[in-house]
Amino acid sequence: MDLSRALRYQPLKLPLFPPQFQNPINHLHPKPTFLVPRGTRLMVTAKKRPPIEGVSEELNSIANQNLDFAYTRRQVRSAFVEVQQQLDHCLFKLAPTGIRTEEWYERNSRGLQIFCKSWMPKQGVPIKGVLFFCHGYGDTCVFFFEGIARRIAASGYAVYAMDYPGFGLSEGLHGYIPSFDQLADDVIEQYTKIKGRPELKGLPHFILGQSMGGAVTLKVHLKEPYAWDGVVLVAPMCKAVYNVTCYNDHVRLKTAVELLYATKDIEMQVEKVSSPLLILHGAADKVTDPLVSQYLYEKASSEDKTLKLYPEGYHCILEGEPDDRIFSVLDDIITWLDSRCALT
Repeated sequence: MDLSRALRYQPLKLPLFPPQFQNPINHLHPKPTFLVPRGTRLMVTAKKRPPIEGVSEELNSIANQNLDFAYTRRQVRSAFVEVQQQLDHCLFKLAPTGIRTEEWYERNSRGLQIFCKSWMPKQGVPIKGVLFFCHGYGDTCVFFFEGIARRIAASGYAVYAMDYPGFGLSEGLHGYIPSFDQLADDVIEQYTKIKGRPELKGLPHFILGQSMGGAVTLKVHLKEPYAWDGVVLVAPMCKAVYNVTCYNDHVRLKTAVELLYATKDIEMQVEKVSSPLLILHGAADKVTDPLVSQYLYEKASSEDKTLKLYPEGYHCILEGEPDDRIFSVLDDIITWLDSRCALT
Protein backbone atom coordinates (compact mmCIF):
# COMPACT_ATOMS: atom_id res chain seq x y z
CA MET A 1 0.00 0.00 0.00
CA ASP A 2 1.46 3.35 -1.08
CA LEU A 3 0.57 5.85 1.65
CA SER A 4 1.51 8.73 -0.64
CA ARG A 5 -1.83 8.15 -2.39
CA ALA A 6 -3.51 9.75 0.59
CA LEU A 7 -1.98 13.12 -0.25
CA ARG A 8 -2.98 13.25 -3.91
CA TYR A 9 -5.84 15.63 -3.39
CA GLN A 10 -4.16 18.76 -4.81
CA PRO A 11 -2.82 19.40 -8.31
CA LEU A 12 0.91 19.96 -8.30
CA LYS A 13 2.01 22.93 -10.40
CA LEU A 14 5.67 23.73 -10.95
CA PRO A 15 6.83 27.22 -9.94
CA LEU A 16 7.45 30.00 -12.42
CA PHE A 17 11.21 29.51 -12.26
CA PRO A 18 13.28 26.34 -11.75
CA PRO A 19 14.90 25.83 -8.31
CA GLN A 20 18.29 27.24 -9.33
CA PHE A 21 16.66 30.62 -10.01
CA GLN A 22 14.71 30.81 -6.78
CA ASN A 23 15.72 32.53 -3.59
CA PRO A 24 14.23 30.61 -0.62
CA ILE A 25 11.85 32.73 1.42
CA ASN A 26 11.50 32.63 5.17
CA HIS A 27 10.38 34.90 7.97
CA LEU A 28 13.56 36.96 7.63
CA HIS A 29 12.72 38.02 4.03
CA PRO A 30 9.79 40.45 3.98
CA LYS A 31 9.27 40.16 0.22
CA PRO A 32 9.76 37.28 -2.23
CA THR A 33 12.79 37.80 -4.49
CA PHE A 34 13.85 35.96 -7.64
CA LEU A 35 17.08 35.82 -9.59
CA VAL A 36 16.09 36.71 -13.16
CA PRO A 37 17.96 37.87 -16.26
CA ARG A 38 18.80 41.59 -16.39
CA GLY A 39 16.16 43.62 -18.17
CA THR A 40 13.36 41.18 -17.42
CA ARG A 41 10.26 42.74 -15.92
CA LEU A 42 8.65 40.62 -13.23
CA MET A 43 5.35 41.18 -11.47
CA VAL A 44 4.52 39.04 -8.45
CA THR A 45 0.88 38.98 -7.37
CA ALA A 46 -1.09 36.92 -4.92
CA LYS A 47 -3.71 34.53 -6.23
CA LYS A 48 -7.06 36.31 -6.10
CA ARG A 49 -9.78 34.32 -4.41
CA PRO A 50 -13.36 34.43 -5.75
CA PRO A 51 -15.63 36.98 -4.02
CA ILE A 52 -17.19 35.71 -0.81
CA GLU A 53 -20.96 36.00 -0.99
CA GLY A 54 -22.76 37.78 1.82
CA VAL A 55 -19.86 39.93 3.03
CA SER A 56 -19.01 43.53 2.28
CA GLU A 57 -16.71 44.74 -0.46
CA GLU A 58 -14.34 45.91 2.26
CA LEU A 59 -14.09 42.42 3.79
CA ASN A 60 -13.60 40.88 0.35
CA SER A 61 -10.78 43.34 -0.23
CA ILE A 62 -9.16 42.32 3.06
CA ALA A 63 -9.55 38.62 2.21
CA ASN A 64 -7.76 39.17 -1.10
CA GLN A 65 -4.53 40.37 0.50
CA ASN A 66 -1.35 38.42 -0.09
CA LEU A 67 -1.37 35.89 2.76
CA ASP A 68 2.25 34.82 2.35
CA PHE A 69 3.12 36.59 5.59
CA ALA A 70 1.73 36.12 9.10
CA TYR A 71 0.84 39.76 9.72
CA THR A 72 -1.65 39.80 6.83
CA ARG A 73 -3.13 36.44 7.85
CA ARG A 74 -3.66 37.79 11.36
CA GLN A 75 -5.28 40.94 9.98
CA VAL A 76 -7.67 38.87 7.86
CA ARG A 77 -8.54 36.59 10.77
CA SER A 78 -9.35 39.59 12.99
CA ALA A 79 -11.59 41.09 10.32
CA PHE A 80 -13.59 37.87 9.90
CA VAL A 81 -14.05 36.79 13.54
CA GLU A 82 -17.63 38.10 13.72
CA VAL A 83 -18.52 36.61 10.32
CA GLN A 84 -17.22 33.21 11.41
CA GLN A 85 -19.33 33.24 14.58
CA GLN A 86 -22.47 33.88 12.53
CA LEU A 87 -21.97 31.08 9.99
CA ASP A 88 -24.88 28.71 9.48
CA HIS A 89 -22.96 25.60 10.52
CA CYS A 90 -23.65 23.27 13.43
CA LEU A 91 -20.10 23.58 14.81
CA PHE A 92 -20.68 27.32 15.27
CA LYS A 93 -24.43 27.53 15.91
CA LEU A 94 -24.46 24.74 18.50
CA ALA A 95 -21.09 25.38 20.13
CA PRO A 96 -21.23 24.81 23.92
CA THR A 97 -21.12 27.93 26.06
CA GLY A 98 -19.00 28.63 29.10
CA ILE A 99 -15.81 27.21 27.59
CA ARG A 100 -12.72 29.06 28.78
CA THR A 101 -10.30 29.96 25.99
CA GLU A 102 -6.85 31.48 25.78
CA GLU A 103 -4.78 32.57 22.78
CA TRP A 104 -1.08 33.37 22.79
CA TYR A 105 2.04 33.64 20.68
CA GLU A 106 5.30 32.04 21.71
CA ARG A 107 8.66 32.20 19.97
CA ASN A 108 10.13 28.75 19.43
CA SER A 109 13.77 27.63 19.41
CA ARG A 110 14.03 28.46 15.69
CA GLY A 111 12.97 32.04 16.37
CA LEU A 112 9.50 31.70 14.83
CA GLN A 113 6.47 33.14 16.53
CA ILE A 114 3.95 30.28 16.99
CA PHE A 115 0.23 30.79 17.55
CA CYS A 116 -1.40 28.60 20.20
CA LYS A 117 -4.90 28.31 21.64
CA SER A 118 -6.55 26.40 24.48
CA TRP A 119 -10.12 25.44 25.31
CA MET A 120 -10.94 24.44 28.89
CA PRO A 121 -14.16 23.05 30.44
CA LYS A 122 -16.50 25.31 32.38
CA GLN A 123 -15.20 26.48 35.71
CA GLY A 124 -15.72 23.73 38.28
CA VAL A 125 -15.85 20.84 35.77
CA PRO A 126 -13.03 18.36 36.54
CA ILE A 127 -10.56 17.74 33.72
CA LYS A 128 -10.35 14.09 32.63
CA GLY A 129 -7.46 14.42 30.17
CA VAL A 130 -5.64 16.64 27.69
CA LEU A 131 -6.08 16.55 23.90
CA PHE A 132 -3.51 18.10 21.55
CA PHE A 133 -4.48 18.84 17.95
CA CYS A 134 -2.52 18.68 14.67
CA HIS A 135 -4.36 20.43 11.82
CA GLY A 136 -4.45 19.50 8.16
CA TYR A 137 -2.66 20.87 5.11
CA GLY A 138 -3.24 24.57 4.48
CA ASP A 139 -5.47 24.82 7.55
CA THR A 140 -5.49 26.57 10.90
CA CYS A 141 -6.63 25.66 14.41
CA VAL A 142 -9.04 28.61 14.66
CA PHE A 143 -11.69 27.80 12.06
CA PHE A 144 -13.71 24.57 12.10
CA PHE A 145 -11.59 23.19 14.92
CA GLU A 146 -12.91 26.04 17.07
CA GLY A 147 -16.30 24.30 17.22
CA ILE A 148 -14.77 20.82 17.50
CA ALA A 149 -12.56 21.90 20.41
CA ARG A 150 -15.45 23.49 22.29
CA ARG A 151 -17.51 20.30 22.11
CA ILE A 152 -14.62 18.14 23.32
CA ALA A 153 -13.78 20.63 26.09
CA ALA A 154 -17.42 20.58 27.21
CA SER A 155 -16.99 16.83 27.77
CA GLY A 156 -14.27 17.46 30.36
CA TYR A 157 -11.06 17.77 28.35
CA ALA A 158 -8.40 20.45 28.16
CA VAL A 159 -7.79 21.00 24.44
CA TYR A 160 -4.66 22.62 23.00
CA ALA A 161 -3.80 23.47 19.42
CA MET A 162 -1.14 25.32 17.45
CA ASP A 163 -0.68 26.57 13.92
CA TYR A 164 2.43 25.12 12.28
CA PRO A 165 5.09 27.55 11.03
CA GLY A 166 3.84 28.91 7.70
CA PHE A 167 0.20 28.11 8.44
CA GLY A 168 -2.66 30.01 10.02
CA LEU A 169 -1.45 32.73 12.38
CA SER A 170 2.10 31.47 12.94
CA GLU A 171 5.13 33.04 11.28
CA GLY A 172 6.58 31.61 8.11
CA LEU A 173 5.90 31.60 4.36
CA HIS A 174 2.32 30.50 3.83
CA GLY A 175 1.92 26.83 2.93
CA TYR A 176 5.67 26.17 2.89
CA ILE A 177 7.10 23.11 4.63
CA PRO A 178 10.91 23.10 4.23
CA SER A 179 11.23 19.91 6.30
CA PHE A 180 8.49 17.60 7.57
CA ASP A 181 10.82 16.25 10.26
CA GLN A 182 11.39 19.81 11.43
CA LEU A 183 7.66 20.44 11.48
CA ALA A 184 7.17 17.39 13.71
CA ASP A 185 9.95 18.68 15.98
CA ASP A 186 8.20 22.06 16.18
CA VAL A 187 5.02 20.31 17.33
CA ILE A 188 6.91 18.24 19.90
CA GLU A 189 8.66 21.33 21.26
CA GLN A 190 5.46 23.32 21.66
CA TYR A 191 3.35 20.55 23.14
CA THR A 192 6.11 19.43 25.51
CA LYS A 193 6.11 22.93 27.02
CA ILE A 194 2.34 22.81 27.48
CA LYS A 195 2.46 19.33 29.04
CA GLY A 196 4.69 20.77 31.74
CA ARG A 197 1.99 23.11 33.06
CA PRO A 198 1.14 22.38 36.71
CA GLU A 199 -2.62 22.16 36.08
CA LEU A 200 -2.05 19.29 33.62
CA LYS A 201 0.18 17.20 35.88
CA GLY A 202 -0.86 13.57 36.14
CA LEU A 203 -3.49 13.77 33.39
CA PRO A 204 -3.49 11.43 30.35
CA HIS A 205 -2.27 13.05 27.14
CA PHE A 206 -3.85 12.34 23.75
CA ILE A 207 -3.01 13.65 20.29
CA LEU A 208 -5.51 14.10 17.44
CA GLY A 209 -4.40 14.53 13.82
CA GLN A 210 -6.67 15.45 10.91
CA SER A 211 -5.76 14.75 7.27
CA MET A 212 -2.12 15.87 6.83
CA GLY A 213 -2.19 16.37 10.59
CA GLY A 214 -2.52 12.61 10.82
CA ALA A 215 0.91 12.28 9.20
CA VAL A 216 2.27 14.91 11.61
CA THR A 217 0.74 13.01 14.53
CA LEU A 218 2.28 9.71 13.42
CA LYS A 219 5.72 11.33 13.00
CA VAL A 220 5.42 12.86 16.47
CA HIS A 221 4.43 9.48 17.93
CA LEU A 222 7.24 7.66 16.14
CA LYS A 223 9.76 10.18 17.49
CA GLU A 224 8.35 9.92 21.03
CA PRO A 225 6.55 6.55 21.25
CA TYR A 226 5.94 6.70 25.01
CA ALA A 227 4.84 10.32 25.23
CA TRP A 228 1.14 9.74 24.47
CA ASP A 229 -1.68 7.79 26.11
CA GLY A 230 -3.58 7.58 22.83
CA VAL A 231 -3.54 8.65 19.19
CA VAL A 232 -6.63 9.65 17.18
CA LEU A 233 -6.42 9.93 13.38
CA VAL A 234 -9.18 11.52 11.29
CA ALA A 235 -8.87 11.44 7.51
CA PRO A 236 -11.03 14.39 6.39
CA MET A 237 -9.87 17.79 5.25
CA CYS A 238 -12.46 20.45 4.34
CA LYS A 239 -12.12 23.79 2.56
CA ALA A 240 -14.58 26.59 3.16
CA VAL A 241 -14.54 30.00 1.53
CA TYR A 242 -14.94 31.73 4.91
CA ASN A 243 -11.79 30.01 6.19
CA VAL A 244 -9.91 33.05 4.96
CA THR A 245 -6.54 32.21 6.53
CA CYS A 246 -6.27 28.79 4.87
CA TYR A 247 -3.70 28.17 2.13
CA ASN A 248 -5.67 27.60 -1.10
CA ASP A 249 -3.03 28.08 -3.78
CA HIS A 250 -1.13 25.33 -5.61
CA VAL A 251 1.04 23.13 -3.43
CA ARG A 252 4.56 24.55 -3.15
CA LEU A 253 7.05 22.19 -4.80
CA LYS A 254 9.22 21.69 -1.71
CA THR A 255 6.12 21.15 0.41
CA ALA A 256 4.84 18.45 -1.97
CA VAL A 257 8.21 16.69 -1.92
CA GLU A 258 8.29 16.76 1.90
CA LEU A 259 4.75 15.35 2.13
CA LEU A 260 5.64 12.49 -0.18
CA TYR A 261 8.86 11.74 1.72
CA ALA A 262 6.96 11.85 5.02
CA THR A 263 4.33 9.33 3.92
CA LYS A 264 7.00 7.00 2.56
CA ASP A 265 8.85 7.22 5.88
CA ILE A 266 5.67 6.51 7.85
CA GLU A 267 4.88 3.56 5.60
CA MET A 268 8.28 2.03 6.35
CA GLN A 269 7.78 2.47 10.12
CA VAL A 270 4.05 1.80 10.46
CA GLU A 271 4.67 -1.41 12.45
CA LYS A 272 6.28 0.78 15.14
CA VAL A 273 2.98 2.57 15.86
CA SER A 274 2.32 1.22 19.35
CA SER A 275 0.07 3.68 21.15
CA PRO A 276 -3.65 3.05 21.72
CA LEU A 277 -5.05 4.01 18.34
CA LEU A 278 -8.40 5.25 16.99
CA ILE A 279 -8.72 5.70 13.22
CA LEU A 280 -11.83 7.33 11.72
CA HIS A 281 -12.57 7.56 7.99
CA GLY A 282 -15.48 8.09 5.62
CA ALA A 283 -15.89 4.89 3.61
CA ALA A 284 -17.06 6.85 0.55
CA ASP A 285 -14.11 9.27 0.68
CA LYS A 286 -12.98 10.13 -2.86
CA VAL A 287 -10.08 12.33 -1.75
CA THR A 288 -8.02 10.19 0.65
CA ASP A 289 -8.31 6.44 0.25
CA PRO A 290 -10.00 4.62 3.17
CA LEU A 291 -7.77 1.64 2.30
CA VAL A 292 -4.86 3.66 3.71
CA SER A 293 -6.61 3.74 7.08
CA GLN A 294 -7.26 0.01 6.78
CA TYR A 295 -3.55 -0.53 6.07
CA LEU A 296 -2.50 1.53 9.11
CA TYR A 297 -4.93 -0.39 11.30
CA GLU A 298 -3.68 -3.79 10.13
CA LYS A 299 0.04 -3.00 10.30
CA ALA A 300 0.23 -0.96 13.51
CA SER A 301 1.63 -2.95 16.44
CA SER A 302 -0.80 -1.32 18.91
CA GLU A 303 -2.58 -3.88 21.05
CA ASP A 304 -5.42 -1.43 21.57
CA LYS A 305 -6.56 -0.23 18.15
CA THR A 306 -9.91 0.65 16.59
CA LEU A 307 -10.87 1.44 12.99
CA LYS A 308 -14.25 3.03 12.38
CA LEU A 309 -15.48 3.53 8.83
CA TYR A 310 -18.62 5.58 8.22
CA PRO A 311 -20.49 3.93 5.31
CA GLU A 312 -22.02 7.12 3.89
CA GLY A 313 -19.22 9.42 5.00
CA TYR A 314 -17.13 11.27 2.45
CA HIS A 315 -14.01 13.33 3.00
CA CYS A 316 -15.25 15.80 5.61
CA ILE A 317 -16.81 13.66 8.33
CA LEU A 318 -16.02 16.26 11.00
CA GLU A 319 -17.06 19.38 9.11
CA GLY A 320 -18.81 18.85 5.79
CA GLU A 321 -21.33 16.11 6.53
CA PRO A 322 -24.93 16.33 7.81
CA ASP A 323 -25.12 17.61 11.37
CA ASP A 324 -26.05 14.24 12.87
CA ARG A 325 -23.03 12.54 11.29
CA ILE A 326 -20.65 15.27 12.45
CA PHE A 327 -21.88 14.91 16.02
CA SER A 328 -21.80 11.12 15.76
CA VAL A 329 -18.10 11.23 14.84
CA LEU A 330 -17.37 13.67 17.68
CA ASP A 331 -19.28 11.46 20.11
CA ASP A 332 -17.23 8.45 18.95
CA ILE A 333 -14.00 10.36 19.66
CA ILE A 334 -15.19 11.48 23.11
CA THR A 335 -16.41 7.98 24.03
CA TRP A 336 -13.03 6.53 23.04
CA LEU A 337 -11.16 9.17 25.05
CA ASP A 338 -13.39 8.53 28.07
CA SER A 339 -12.73 4.79 27.95
CA ARG A 340 -8.95 5.30 27.76
CA CYS A 341 -9.00 7.82 30.63
CA ALA A 342 -10.70 5.18 32.73
CA LEU A 343 -7.76 2.85 32.11
CA THR A 344 -5.02 5.31 33.10
